[in-house]
Amino acid sequence: MSTKRFENKVAIVTGACRGIGQAIALAFAREGAHVISICVGDPADIAAKMKALGAKFTPYTEDFAKLNQKRAAELIAQAVKDAGRVDVLVNNAGIIKRAPIVDHPEADWNLVLQINLSAPFFLSQAVGKWWLTGGREKSPADARLKVVNIASMLSFQGGIFVPGYTASKSGIAGITKAFANELAKERMNFNAIAPGYIATDNTKALREDERRNESILARIPEARWGAAEDIAGAALFLASKDADYMNGTIMNVDGGWLAR
Repeated sequence: MSTKRFENKVAIVTGACRGIGQAIALAFAREGAHVISICVGDPADIAAKMKALGAKFTPYTEDFAKLNQKRAAELIAQAVKDAGRVDVLVNNAGIIKRAPIVDHPEADWNLVLQINLSAPFFLSQAVGKWWLTGGREKSPADARLKVVNIASMLSFQGGIFVPGYTASKSGIAGITKAFANELAKERMNFNAIAPGYIATDNTKALREDERRNESILARIPEARWGAAEDIAGAALFLASKDADYMNGTIMNVDGGWLAR
């Protein structure tokens, strides 16, 4: 028997073309899942890595800035058509826009809220509806649908210069709990990961700023930046059977940042 935790399972990961999303997608592939990526960018890099793993991989290209309720339902329906079912949805795709709060552009605010909050809501809604209207009936009796959202330390803190990002990530924590409250009884799990400072392209400028990098590391008990793989491990756990009784949880993976 296979020892891979997600053999014969289907995992959708948004924003999987790079960074944390790519690490999560590859982690699911190593555990035997058929991975469906939904990215706005070129999937060539992750496709090559999936091929090297011998993984089942299906890439979709989608602009989350334009994703609405109807399109989200179409994407979930396409995933079911291509892969047979959906077992896991990881809402990872997101952006950040920085500007002083009193000058924060309306366009930046609207874009961040759309990509970071509205798109995950619509996808979670669509996959939940699929599960309730046929997906659950066609699944083994002990199967559960797992949705893992990517929140942030700013789901708990205010941050500076990032009001849209803070609002969106606070919202992600809220809708994670809201979905759990309504749908946990239907064998669905909705949980979120709140990453700390992770070494990705999005934080490159911070790491290259000597003073800012030093002050960040001084606050982290682990005294290091996190790796994308640190978040991937948490995603695998929350999507696994080991987390069946976790619902509405926001899991901090931050090297101890919020403990200070």
